[in-house]
This record gives sequence, structure tokens and C-alpha cells, in this order.
Amino acid sequence: MSQESNVVVDEGKSSFSDLWTKEDYWAIWLGFFIIAVAFVLYFNFAPVGEYKEKIAKENAVMETEAARAPFKTIAWYKASDSKKKVKASDTAVGKFAKHWTNKPGSWKENPVDAFIMSKERADMMNEKAKPKYEAAKAQEAELFAVAQTAEAAAAAAMFQDITLNDDAKAKIGEWRAAHKKSSDAKKKVGNKPYNRIPTLLVLGLAMALFFSVGIKFMGKDTLGFIKGFGIVFGVAVVAYTLGGQSFSKQYGIGAEAWGVLLGMVIANTIGTPSIAKKACEVEFFIKTGLVLLGAEVLFNKIVAIGVPGIFVAWVVTPIVLISTFIFGQRVLKIPSKTLNIVISADMSVCGTSAAIATAAACRAKKEELTLSVGLSLVFTAIMMIVMPAVIKAVGMPEILGGAWMGGTIDATGAVAAAGAFLGEKALYVAATIKMIQNVLIGVTAFGVAVYWCTKVECEAGKSVGWMEIWHRFPKFVLGFLAASIMFSVIDGSLGGDMGYTMIDNGVVRGFTRLFRGWFFALSFAAIGLATNFRELAHYFKGGKPLILYVCGQSFNLVLTLTMAYIMFYLVFPEITAQI
Repeated sequence: MSQESNVVVDEGKSSFSDLWTKEDYWAIWLGFFIIAVAFVLYFNFAPVGEYKEKIAKENAVMETEAARAPFKTIAWYKASDSKKKVKASDTAVGKFAKHWTNKPGSWKENPVDAFIMSKERADMMNEKAKPKYEAAKAQEAELFAVAQTAEAAAAAAMFQDITLNDDAKAKIGEWRAAHKKSSDAKKKVGNKPYNRIPTLLVLGLAMALFFSVGIKFMGKDTLGFIKGFGIVFGVAVVAYTLGGQSFSKQYGIGAEAWGVLLGMVIANTIGTPSIAKKACEVEFFIKTGLVLLGAEVLFNKIVAIGVPGIFVAWVVTPIVLISTFIFGQRVLKIPSKTLNIVISADMSVCGTSAAIATAAACRAKKEELTLSVGLSLVFTAIMMIVMPAVIKAVGMPEILGGAWMGGTIDATGAVAAAGAFLGEKALYVAATIKMIQNVLIGVTAFGVAVYWCTKVECEAGKSVGWMEIWHRFPKFVLGFLAASIMFSVIDGSLGGDMGYTMIDNGVVRGFTRLFRGWFFALSFAAIGLATNFRELAHYFKGGKPLILYVCGQSFNLVLTLTMAYIMFYLVFPEITAQI
């Protein structure tokens, strides 16, 4: 492998033909093709008018109840629940998309359950979970009756008695907690028979043909890619299967970690088959997924959490990034500046997504990207388990804990899982701050491209023009930003409720996110299959990459917690009170 072919993005002059011959542009075209199909399907086949009427009806109830009582009443919550059930993903279009993009299901003891669920097996599982559901439902009904009595007493006093109001609010809160437990238990009695093997085979073939279009125009071996894709897809399927096991789910060991691990085991034991190597298009898969990720970064959600979240994400992150890079160069004296900056970006911004963009901007070697991603996955798995436990143990406020995790845990999915351990508010704050941080993917890539062109690789007496920076800049980031802006504008124009129904729980959760998950899984499987420990060994000399990551993440943890406390509890406590 030549030195040029071993970098994440080759250096070259830009030309008009790049639009149909370069990987970054094909990531944009394929990503936006999926987005376009999603919009056509959902906005033409979903009953938009009925949704508007239903939402308007429930909003009227909520407004009436908000004016009637100084707390959220039972009727208010019921209207809110009814409104949240209005999701475009529940239509025939959404069910069709989910059916044909379904990954292997969850299982506990028998891995066959991930692929095939007979009617007898489904009925048996439902019967087993039924007693717990019936008990939860009975508890909810009991607390609902208590809440009704307490609210009626407060209403009889015209909501003027503070003691009665507080009692009603507390009793309604207890009912809502029981309602959540009942809803969670209900999901476990809803098992239905399925056979996902045929749909997985069709999905694998469809994705092979989908990506082969770009492979063909890029001048690569199209037939070889299609033949080898089956192996990469197979590893991704097995990774999803292992990630769906109850123990793996409990400890957050998802398809990403399993994909890398399985791929590495194959690559370093029997060896990756030569035909599979032609399908290990790591950057192509994940760049297309990152374009789709842009659809999930909505500016209205950034604004909703306010200045505190922006400070935590946009002030701490660049400080940690720059400090870690300087520490690696001046203290640890890491020989490879590209490895140093990729690890720094991976750890400080948002994990793999930032690592890919940064590696492309500085033309890092592929094994350097692999090493960075591996470190990220290991520490992400550890942090998403340890941090919620520590936060609970010390009695840290839920919002502060959510902000801390959102700014430090690398992967977006891991952030959401860790936030859910603490509660709804922690989940909301953590996920939103991570989305705010995701915006920095493009900023980081641009900054690294400029710095590398003007400082690191600048020759004495030679100036670097903007075109050279443009050559270096990873173009797929433009797709990420374009998707983010487009979805933010459309979501804003629809309004919060219709945006939730048609965009968040329609186009995104019912289509683009389904494909993004698969593209990421393919990328991690390809990373593992393309990784040879012998090629990585010299990078671990003296343990410097590991020391860099640990020291950088430690600094990140301290600075993020400090900033989150200052912003959410000292400077803007009124915003925190409204969350």
C-alpha cells in the first residue's frame, strides 16, 4: 500500500469532475437521496391534515388546563400523552421503512430470537411478562384514583389552597411515575412473531447496490465491492446481534464496539478475505451516515436549552482540543502530529464523527484513525456505565449530571443511554448538549485544515492559498451542515408540534436514522476487518496515545463539570428551573 493510498483523503487539485468521482461528494449525493425519498414518502402519504386537527384539539385542552390550575393537571397530562402519540412513523410508510431496515432483535439466552420469533415463542414471552404488567397497571390505576381525589380537593378550593395544590401536584407526580413503569412493562407483552432473515438479505443486497453506484463512478472495482460487501454486512449483522443481547444492552456494549472487535478478531486470526477488503470502505460508509446525522442536529433544540448548553459545548470543547494537542506535542512528544490531533478531536468533540472529519482534514493515516476510534469506543463504553453510577452515588443534580455527560461522553447514542439512566431531564440535557457539540464537526475540520496547511505543512517562503485549504477540507462536512440547516428550517416552519410529528418522529426516526445506524455499523465492521495489530503496534510505543487520551479526557471531565455548574446553577439558574 502506497503512502498516498494509506491516508484518509488523498491530496489533489479540485475540478468539476470531483462532483461525480470523489468519495466526499458521493456521500452527500447518497445521503440527500435518502433524505429526499423520506420527505416524498412522509409528506405525500401521511395524513398531515388529520395530525394538525388532533394536535390543535389537544393543545386547546392543555391551554385550558394551564389557565385553570397552577400545576399540570391530570387532563393536561392526558392531552400531552395523546399528542405525543401522533407520529408519522406509525403510518403505513413508517412501518414499511422499519420493516425493511430492521436490525436483529433483542434476546437473552437464545440468539435465534434475534432473527426468528415464532408465534408460540412470542406468546410464551408475553405470558411470562404479563404478571409484571398487570401489577404495574393495577398500581397505576390505584395511584390515578388517589391523584384524582387530590386534584378534586384542590379544585374545590378553587386552587387557592397552597397545601392542597402541593399535595395534588405530588400525587399526580406519583401517578406519572407509575404510568411510565406501566408503559415500559406493556412493551414486554407486545411481542409478535417475525422472521428477519429475508428482510436482512434484501437490505444487504439493496445497500450493496446503493453504495456500488458511487463505487462505480469513483473508478473502483464495483463487482469486487458487491461480492465483498456480503462479508462486511455479515459482520455488521453479527455485531448488531451481540449488541442486542440483554447483558450487552445493559452495559451499553453496542454494535459499534462489537463490529470493531469482531472485525479485528477475523483480521488478526484467519485474516480478512481479499474479496472483503474491496468492500471495507470505512470512510464512504460513515461519511454518508454523517450527512444523515446532520438531519438530527436541529438549531431550535440548541436554542431551547439556551446559553448554558452552548457554553458547555462550544467553549469547553475547543479549549480541551487545543490543550490536548499541545500536551501531546510538548509534554508527551508524540511523533505523529496527525495521530495527536485525531485523538484530540475524537476525545474532545464527539468521537468517531469528529475523528473521521479531522483525519480527512490533516490527511492522517488510516491506522491512526483506527487507533483513535478504538480508544474512543473503549472509553465510551466505560464512561457511559461509570458516570451515571458516580452521579447517583454523590447525589449530583440530574441536570448537572446530564450536562456533564453530554459534554464528555463521545458517542451520541452512548450519551442518550447514559442520560436515560438518570432520568428524563438528564436525558434531554445530555442529548441536546451533544447535538450542540456535533455542530463543531465542521468547524473542527475547517480549523484543522487551515492549521495544517498554514503551519504544519507550510514550506519556508511558500504561502498557502485558500484553494489549498479547500482541497484539504472534507467536503462531506458541507452535506452534514446543509442537512442540519435544511432540517432546522423545515422543522421551525412546521412548528414544534408538527415538527415533532413529521420530522423528528417521521422523516428522521422513521427513515434517515434507520439508515444512518446501518451505515455506522458497516463502517465499524470495516474498521475492524481492515485493522492489523502489527500496523498499530508502533503507535503504542511508550503508551503515549493511551496517556494522551486519559489525560485529555480527565481535563475534559473537570472543565466540563466546572463550566456546567457555573452556567446552569450560578449564571443562568432561571433557565435550569424551567427545564
